[in-house]
This record gives sequence, C-alpha cells and structure tokens, in this order.
Amino acid sequence: MAAVLERSFIEICGFERETLHRFRDVTVNLPGVSALPGGQKFPDSGGAFHYEDSGKLLSVTSNRFIHWCTTGDSVQLVEQSLDTNLLNNAVRLHLSHCSVLPGGLVVQETLSNVIILVSTNQSVHRLVLPHPTRMYRSELVTELHMQSIFTDVGKLSLHEPSHSAIIPSIVGQNGSPSTSTAWLSESGEAHYALASPAGGIRVVSLPPLGTQGSVSVVELKRSSMMLRLSGWMPSSIRGEQSPADLALSLAVRELEQDTFIFALCQDHKLRMWSIREQACLLEADMLDYVPSCRGLKRQSGTAHRLRVSSSLSGLCVCVYLSVPQRGQFTVLQLVATDNNRYSLDHISSLFTTQETLVDFSLTSTDIWAVWVDESNNTVVKYINFEHNTAGQWNQVFVQPAPEEEVHIGVDQDPRETYLDVIFSPLHFTSSAIVKALQIYRRGSQRSVDPSWDNLKKEVTVAVETELQSSVTEFEFSQEEYRQLQVEFWSKFYACCLQYQEVQSLPLGLSVSYSTGLVCLLKKGFVSFLLPCFAVDHLYLSSDECLFSEEETPITEDPDLSRDLLQLVQCLRLVSDAVSGGMAYEMEKALEHLESPERAAELVLENLLSNDEENVIEDIQNKLQDIRNPIAAMMVLLREMDLETDSDVGVDGLVLPGLNLRISLSQLLGSSCAVSVVCQAVCHLAMTRTLFCRDLLILQKLYLRFGDNMFLGGGAQLLQLQQDLIPRSSNLLSSYYLLKHISQSLASCVPIDIIDANLQHLTVLELSDTPALSTNRSVPSPQTVLELFYQTAARKLVISQIYCQQQSSSVLLWSHMISNVVILLAQLLWPSNSGFQFPECLMGNCQYTQLQEYVRLIGPWCQVNIGSCRFMLGQCYLANGEGQKALQCFQEAATEVEKEEFLIRLTGTEEEEVASTPRLQYYNKVLRLLEDVCLPELVIQLASLAITEAVSDINSQAALWTRIFKHHLDLGHNSEAYEALTQNPDSSMQQDCLRQLVVVLCERSQLQDLVQFSYVNLHDEVVGIIESRARGLDLLAHNYYELLYSFHINRHNFRKAGSVMFELGMRLGREVRTRLGLQKQVNCYLAALNCLRLIRPEYAWIVQPVSGAMYERPGASPKRNSDGDFSSEPVKRQVDILELKDLEKEYVVSRSRLTLAQHHPPSAAIAGSASAEEMVTLLVQTGLFDLALSICQTFKLNLTSVFEGLTFKCIKLQFGGEEAQNEAWSWLAANQLSSVVNTKESSATDEAWQLLASYLDRYPSANARHHRCVISKLLSHGVPLPDWLIKSYKEVDAACLLRLYLNFDLLDAAAELVLEYVDALLGRGHQYFGIERPLSATSSSVWLPYTSIDQLLHTLNETQTNSSVYNKVRDKLDDYHKLVEQTTKRRLVAQ
Repeated sequence: MAAVLERSFIEICGFERETLHRFRDVTVNLPGVSALPGGQKFPDSGGAFHYEDSGKLLSVTSNRFIHWCTTGDSVQLVEQSLDTNLLNNAVRLHLSHCSVLPGGLVVQETLSNVIILVSTNQSVHRLVLPHPTRMYRSELVTELHMQSIFTDVGKLSLHEPSHSAIIPSIVGQNGSPSTSTAWLSESGEAHYALASPAGGIRVVSLPPLGTQGSVSVVELKRSSMMLRLSGWMPSSIRGEQSPADLALSLAVRELEQDTFIFALCQDHKLRMWSIREQACLLEADMLDYVPSCRGLKRQSGTAHRLRVSSSLSGLCVCVYLSVPQRGQFTVLQLVATDNNRYSLDHISSLFTTQETLVDFSLTSTDIWAVWVDESNNTVVKYINFEHNTAGQWNQVFVQPAPEEEVHIGVDQDPRETYLDVIFSPLHFTSSAIVKALQIYRRGSQRSVDPSWDNLKKEVTVAVETELQSSVTEFEFSQEEYRQLQVEFWSKFYACCLQYQEVQSLPLGLSVSYSTGLVCLLKKGFVSFLLPCFAVDHLYLSSDECLFSEEETPITEDPDLSRDLLQLVQCLRLVSDAVSGGMAYEMEKALEHLESPERAAELVLENLLSNDEENVIEDIQNKLQDIRNPIAAMMVLLREMDLETDSDVGVDGLVLPGLNLRISLSQLLGSSCAVSVVCQAVCHLAMTRTLFCRDLLILQKLYLRFGDNMFLGGGAQLLQLQQDLIPRSSNLLSSYYLLKHISQSLASCVPIDIIDANLQHLTVLELSDTPALSTNRSVPSPQTVLELFYQTAARKLVISQIYCQQQSSSVLLWSHMISNVVILLAQLLWPSNSGFQFPECLMGNCQYTQLQEYVRLIGPWCQVNIGSCRFMLGQCYLANGEGQKALQCFQEAATEVEKEEFLIRLTGTEEEEVASTPRLQYYNKVLRLLEDVCLPELVIQLASLAITEAVSDINSQAALWTRIFKHHLDLGHNSEAYEALTQNPDSSMQQDCLRQLVVVLCERSQLQDLVQFSYVNLHDEVVGIIESRARGLDLLAHNYYELLYSFHINRHNFRKAGSVMFELGMRLGREVRTRLGLQKQVNCYLAALNCLRLIRPEYAWIVQPVSGAMYERPGASPKRNSDGDFSSEPVKRQVDILELKDLEKEYVVSRSRLTLAQHHPPSAAIAGSASAEEMVTLLVQTGLFDLALSICQTFKLNLTSVFEGLTFKCIKLQFGGEEAQNEAWSWLAANQLSSVVNTKESSATDEAWQLLASYLDRYPSANARHHRCVISKLLSHGVPLPDWLIKSYKEVDAACLLRLYLNFDLLDAAAELVLEYVDALLGRGHQYFGIERPLSATSSSVWLPYTSIDQLLHTLNETQTNSSVYNKVRDKLDDYHKLVEQTTKRRLVAQ
C-alpha cells in the first residue's frame, strides 16, 4: 500500500461549496459605552478551541471544535464537527463601539458548560453555553445532524452584569489595552488579563455565574524601586511613545495553586506574574538568546509573540522575536527552584527568514507557524524543536491560488470553460463567487438563493447580459464574438480571484493537543493540514528543499535514495519545461482515450523543437548522474501503484462492541469531513497525474538517448520500453481517472427515478448491498466521489482501519486521515478487484457519470471488464437504449465466474434449483429486462441462454416458457406456439398451452388458435378448452364456439355436434334469457347440421351429463365441493342421442324462443321446461300452432290445446274492448283460416274461427276434441255455437245428448232427440252423418235409449216441461211405429 508518509503536510481546504454559514447576529449594547475618538484598530485574528475529549471515539465531542474570527467589533463563532453536521452552529456577536483585542477570545470547558471569554478595548464578556455532553442523554449519537451549543445563544441576556462588564477607567490614563488573554479559575471566576497602555497588566475579574458580586480589578505593575533596579527610565525621557514594559503578547497558566501570567514586552523581555502574590516572579531578556543582537536593544519590539504549552518535562514557553530580515523562535522551559523562585532553561532556538508572522502554535514537541510573504502568499511550516539540530523546517504545501489565466482550447466554448473552472470543486468558495457577482453587477441586485445551481445561472446571466449590453454592432464574426466572451468572462474571473484571495487570507493556526489536528484559520473558511505521502512530497517540494535532501523514506538503500532524488529533480525540470498548451493537449489526449505514450512523444517532440533554454541538456546532465535509473523508476512506480491484494471494501466486517460500531458509523461523516477527505483524494490524483505525465515524458527521453544512459546497456533499455513505460502509461490513465472522479459533479435525481432504480436493484437482489444504498438526504451538488464516500466508502474504510489497529478509542488525525485517503483511493483504483464505486453510481442513478467512468477505463483496464459491461448495460437501460444494453449484458456473460461483483450478482437463491452461474446471470438479466418492459430483448437473451442450457432440462423449460410468454404478449402467436412445442417439460407445456388458449380467446384471435397443428397435443387442447368452457360464464366467453370450430376444422363433425348440443343444454339451464334461448336454438341447429353431414349409422352422440357432474379441473377425487368425503361413484347409464332426438330438442328450443319473443317473462322458466310443460306455457301465451306442433312431435294429447283455446274464446266472448285488443297479438301468431270474410270480423270471431279450423285440421277418434271443447263451453255456461253443434252432430250426436244432459240442458237435449229421430226417419239425416235413414233395405240404425230415457224421466218430473215431454214421447212413438213396420217388411223380404 502506497502509504509511506513524509514529514511534510499538505493543506486541504475544508470549505463546503454549497453551504454558506447562516450566521445569527447577536448585538450587545452596554450602557455608557461609546466609540473612542481615534480608537486603535486591531488586526483581524482567528483561533480555535478543541474539546478535551475530541480525540476519544466514544464521545459526543469527538473531532469537534470551535473556531472564530474577529474583525473590529464583531466576533464570528462557528462550532464544527468532522463526525456529524451541527445545526445552528454559527453566531456573529456585535459588540457595539468596542474593538476585540488580540488574544481577546478564549474558550474553556467545564463538566457542564462551555465558557467563551471575550475581551475588548472597553468591555469584557462571558458567554456560558451548555456542554455537548449535557445536551444529549447518551454519549452515543446516531443522528446525522446534531444541535450545536450555539443553538440557544440568542436566549442569553449578554447585556446583564453577570455576562458583560465595562472595564473601569483609570484617571489620567488614556489609550486602550494592546493585547489580552483570559482564563477561568477553579472557583468559576472569569479573569481577563489586559495589557495596560501605561505598562503592566490589569486583571479584570467577574464573579462566578449565579453569585452576587461586582467587577474587581487588579493592577500588576512593578514598584519604582524595581524599575530603577532594572534600568528603567520614564519613556518620556527616552522619547518613546509607550512604556518599555508594554506587553505585546500574553499567555496564562495555572500551576501549583497559583496562576501565572506570561508577558512578552516591547523591551524584548519576558516577565512572569503571579496572581496570588501580585508580583513579577521572573524577568528574562530574550535578546540573550539572539546571536549578534547588537543594536536590537535600542529598538522596541512590535511583532513579538508568546505561546505556552505543557509537555511531559514541564511547562514550555516559546517566544517569537521579530527582528529585521529574520525571525527567531526561542523555546524555554520553566524550572521551579526553592523559595518560590523560577528560572528558564533554554531548549532550542530556531530561525526563519519570513518577515510577517501571522500566528504560531506550540505543542509539546513542535512549533507550527504561518506567515505571509511579500507576494501576500501564505507560508506554513513546522519544526520539532527538541530533535532538530539542523534547524530544518518541515514543509507544508499550501493550496495555491487559482491560475490567473484560464487556458481555452480551440474546440472549447469560453463560457463553458470558465464556468467549469469557477464552479469546480477546488477553486472558489460560494461566498467569493457571490461577492464577485455583486461587484460585477455593481451592487444592483443581491443573490437571494446562493445554491450552487442557481448561483451558476445567475453568473451566466450576469456575464451574458453585460456582454450583450456592450455590443453595438448587429453583425460580427464568430471569432469576434468568441473574443468578446473571453474578455467578459475573464473580467468576472478576475473578480472571483480577487475575492478568493481575500477569503484565503490567513488569520490563525490551531493544533489539537488530543488528535494532532492542524487547522489553518482563514478569513472565509478553515483549511486542514494533512500528512503528505512521500511520493507527493518529492514532487511538490521546493527546489531548495529538494536539493538539500539526501534521503527519502521510500527506500532504505542510500544509493537508490540518491538516484531517486536525482530522478525527481529531472522530473521537476520536465515539469517546468512543459507549457500550459502542451499540458492541455496531454490532458485532452487522456480524455479522448488516445495513447498516453503517443501523447508523451508529441510533448517531447515539442520540447526538443522549442528548447531555447537548453532544458533538455540540463536534464541529460542530471540523468548521467543517476547510476540505476531503472531501479529508481521501479521504486516510484511501486509507490504510486495503489493496486493491492487485500480486499479493501470487504463487506461484513464485524467490529467488537455496539458502542464502538455506533460511534464508527458517525466517524468522519459530516459534510465538512466529506469535503476534506474527497479534496485530499482529488489533490493526490492531480499531483500524481502530473508526476506520471512527467515520468512518462522522461522515459521517452531516455529512449531517445538510447544505451548511453544505461550502465546495463540494451537489457535495461528493453525493460524500460516493455515494462516501465506501459506501467507508467497505465498509472497515468488510472490517476487521471481518479482526478476525473473527484472533480465530476453528481446529478440531482428526481425521487421517482430513484424509486424505479431501487425496484430494478431489488429485481437483481442488490438493493441491500452497502455500495448500492442511496442517500436521498445528501445535499447537491457534490462530486461523485463525495457521494460515494458518504453512501458507501466511509463505512468500508473506517471498518477496515479499526479492524486492523489495536487502540480503537483514540483518534489520531495524521494516522486516521492518511489511512482514510489511501484506502478511499484504493477503493477507486480501477486495477483492484473491488467494484464498489460503480455500484454506488448505479445505486444513486448517476448514469451519465457511470458511462463516462466505463468509457475512460475501457481501453486499458483489464479488471472487472464484465462488471463494467454490465454497468454500462444498466446505463443504456436507464436511457432507453435497450438494444445497446442487451449487447453489453451479453458481453458481460463471459466474465460471470471470474469477477466478484458478477459472482455476487449470480449468487444461488435458496428457492431456485442450482444451475450454472452463467444461467443464473441470464435469469437475473432476464428479470431485469422484464421489469423494464422490454419483451423483445427478453426473447433475444432467452434464446441465447438456451444454447447454454443444453444439459439442463429445467432451465431450458423455464427459458422456453419465458420466450413463449413474451411472444404471446407481443402478439406473435405463431412464434409463441413454436416456443410451446419446444418446451421439454410437459407440465410447463400444459401451462403454456392453457395460457395460449385463454389469451387468444380473449383477443378473439380464434383463427390462429384453431389452425395450429397441435401435434401430440390434440387431446390436451380439447381438454383445456372443454374445462374452460365448462368452468366459465357462457355469455362472457366463447370456448364452446372455439371447440366447435376446432372440431369442424378437423372434420370431426360428431364431436362438433356434441359440443354444440352440450352448449345448448347448458344455455337452457343457466342462461334463461331471450338471448340464451336464441343461442340455444342456434346450437341445436348447428348440432343437427353436423350430424347430417356424416353417415346415418354414425349420426349419434352421447348425451352430456348434467352440469353438476362435470369433472372440474383440479378437483379432489375423494372429496366433494364441501370438503366431505364423496360416496362411492354411481355407475350411470350412457344415453345415446340420434338425429331424431336432436330434432325433437330443436323443436322444443324453437318453441321456447318463440314463447320468449311473445312473452319475455316466460324466458326465465321456459329454458329447462319439458315438452309437456312447454305445451302448457304456449297455450297460456296463445301460441296454439306451436303447442300443437310440439304435441304432434312428441305424440302428446291435444286436449289441453283445445281446452286452452276454448277458454280464450270464452274470455273474448264475454270480455271487453281491452281483451279484444290484446287478443289480436296472440291471434296473429297463429295461422288463421284463409277464408276471406266480406265483413269486418272481431277478435272473438277470429278466435272461434281458429278453434273451428283446429277441430277440422286435427280430427280425433270419437270426436274427443269436440267433446272437450263443448264440455269446456258448457262448464262455463256458454251457449254452443251452431257450427260446433252442427259439426259434432255429424260425428257423435249421442255424446252431444249426454253432454246436454250432464249440464241440465233439457230443452236442447229434447230438441236434439227430436231432430235425431227425424233424421232417422229420413228428414235431415245428412246433418247427423247418417248415410241412409231407416228403411227395410238400409243398414241398422240405433238410438241412445239410455240417454233418451234419462231425458224423459227428467222431463216427466218437472211440470214446466210437460209439453216437451209429450213431444218427445210422441216422436218416439212415431219412430217406434216406423221401426216396427220396417222390421216386419224385412222379415217378409227374407
């Protein structure tokens, strides 16, 4: 692992591009305080306070600190954490009419509170805030956001005496304190040490909070005797403006139940005051430690600084003396002697050439200092004051200011180029851009929404508006417009540079004693110092430092170390020689995937052709001093190669202890830490990209020089060409990829797309993978690297670190941050097996960035090829390019068993039968394609997968089923049938067949369904259609018609007829509507047609059983529908129906339909009515023709028909007009007589005529029909129509007589007897059906004597009928006489 660290550090800016601190303003107005005339102005300053437990992992205050910036009368306080985001963490105090003193802000913590002490030139203030540990019940915090201690600062009454006080004035003393410090005593008193303008120190004290008391003041000033003894004389005598003991810098420490104030005065002396004794216990002249200090004593110090720090050996004091042309740090140790006396031991004196010291910090071992040089550039260095005999300062590579000019390529748009540079992650803060925008607009507008996207839009609009307003011509060339763009955008860019420079002005330096965290406090943001890796240190070192180094921690071999340093010096010469244009061309070559080697050759050609300063010759001279360049290059390449055999991103690392795991879940998780870590990786990538570029150019130069540069001759040259140059080229591409990743902004994704993507990941069973977890709460924009770090990498990296180290509860900044950076870079390294970064991009819908990632690694990276193709396929799917996606998925299949991601993707599921990994992969992809509704691609991929499943019948069956399903969905019926027939699994084939039948029926594509050949599947198709037909609603589905067509198409007419007959039967039972009856008639007609098409001996069918006896598909053979055990099956007789039977059923069904047409309510009961029942229903409705037809067909008695018609005639006879009108409807349904009446007939007449016609048309034995009609009429008391009497007399006069007698119609009976006797006697014999009357030669005649005797008996009993009786008696006597005569004649004739 390339994690060899150097002693140097590198500055990483911690500003969050999107976030502007929302300062809450709190103003303190103290009564009696007014602005001092000509008040002294103090420089801006900054500082930081680190919590005591900030280095403990299991603490609320881990990696947490407060930093501040003072400007005039305002103090900006910000609480920051590297672990969690703090809410309401920024406050701005306005101390009216006061100026904050240098060193005038001190923060201290107690168990319950954080106390902020502020000293100004006229007042002192104390802010008491809750300690973070008191704000939460538990020390373990699991939230992403926490409340800051400044949350309730607005509730404090800062103007009250307990929080603020005015510094008491001294009579006759003018001016304000020049510096200050403050501390909190153990008793809770707040003490403020102020450097008095008259010399000495004033200590202002506030009583403990919550106690009664007033402000107290103590003057620490030497007596006049002491002044004389020390050689002091009044400043007025010496002509000085201020006293010699005026303190320039103050520091305070509590030791041995006393408090000591250290004061570095302008007479170059250090004085130590005791608060308890109120006396100066120590005075030391710092010029004693300055070599060649002649003349310095006469000069008063103005920029001296003092810091105090505790170490293992005691209290250390560091004094910075600012003298012309140089500065000196003197480190002294306080030594206690007897009798409360103290002395100083000299530890070290360190020198520096920088002039303007901004701030420095003293730790137990080091001095950290920040300067500003003559060019206003920030310079930071540190040194170990105990073990540095050479006095060599360690470098800190500060962030350089953005380039003053932006290089714009010929093919680039100026606006886009400037926007990319201005809004890139590393160059400008939001506040700098906002202020530049305000100035550019000349203050006409204020930015309401400073969000990154809106700010970008506003900048674009402002510059373009300014450009257009300056254009006076309507037409100009494209080149002129391009020049205008460059002019106006460069103007805005200059504004950004100006304000970024102001924002970057250093104000202070802070070092955490707990973690070693070094913060550089600037006017607009805070930056952090990270340890520098050895390779980066070599490349970034200044020339003088690089030339002065003799060894490097990269290697322990001194000879190799010297070669390495010489080689790096050559690389620096190459770097200086590469112009901006060449560097741009090289970068473009990498972006466009051109060969890095070829691009390096072009750059080298340019260097050789434009070498005006003989740089190449200098390089050649230095190269000759390198003994083993191949070994040196190999060391560099090894150190820069981040490829590792260990699995950096191993999931499932279990850390001991729940509390530790919870704390680690927050560690370095704040937005500030995310920005720092990712910018560190970005800086690493940028540095090493340049390093590899220059190394590749230098290697090409070696090839130019040939064997002369190698002691080993041709073998080393061959090794350089075949091994080292390709490795350098690969490293260059890899670091360029990391640089691209760290600078590419993530896209904002709508929530619906995130949800859809999550569904796709669920299909792939990847939604629980840590690398694929989405972070919906992450603010935007952010780089894709920040997105990756927040959502996946941080957890992996932190777990890796804490599983390897022993001490898990101590946070050491240098160790922690360097490991995090290098492990994060290894997670991104394309040559490592881990694939978490592309997984993260896919999980967060960053498809454009993922495509670019795959594009950049495609030509040269041979790791995770298949996984990258799969990811690219995912991108194409998301963009709607399905065919391209399928191609990528197919290409990825070859690597399924080789790459970790694809192996995890194809992990065998418990419920699935294990198959080959490639088939599992195909199944996952097929599910994905189905989820995004791309059936054509599913068919293509499944067809390909079948070739892989030659020996796996189950997989083949599943794939053929898939193909069938999607062909069917697409309407490819023939292809679906073909897939069905190819399926090797009979059960799946049955399922597909059933689905085919159902779907084609629903689509009404019956022609296709019927015409398929169904080889070896004929019975199954019939069974499926039959089961569907018998199990579904008859009117909603047409499976019977389908089955009929199926059999007709195969000329199986008997089966077709059986199907239609069964349908007709079910329609009669289940669909008792007119429509159902109509369909029933059609079914029976179709069945008749089918049977008539076959030979008579085969024209029969088996009568279908009743509906309850159908065998339901899937029904239990042992239990019935209620779940009870079925009884033993009963053997049923099979009924055979012939053609005549079907014809009878057709007649009945036709009558049912006619009945329903004439009387719709009858349809409900007519469907299942028998022939006898139908006759009754038809008679009731008046359909006598049909009733008679049924009776004749089924050989039924016609009596009911005649009785029904007779009854209707009776009703009409006595009914009103309404009955007459109603009668016409049923009369019209019967075939009336063809006799044309001359007069208009009534419905009654028509009815009687119909009855008469029926009696004529349907004769019966013994005139049974007449008798029933007459009986019906007589039973209702209706006189018999003449035509009826006449017709019946001809048939059966005797029966008519009996009917008369039965109904007591004596007169009619007597009349009939008289007529009948007359007929026998020869008068009207033809009316009684008598061929010849009574005579000797005719056949015998007879009389119904029994009926006549009954008539005579009845007439004889009634007196009213005596005349009739006599007539009958007389007529009979006449008849008897004639009979007697005729008998005698016949006898004589014999």
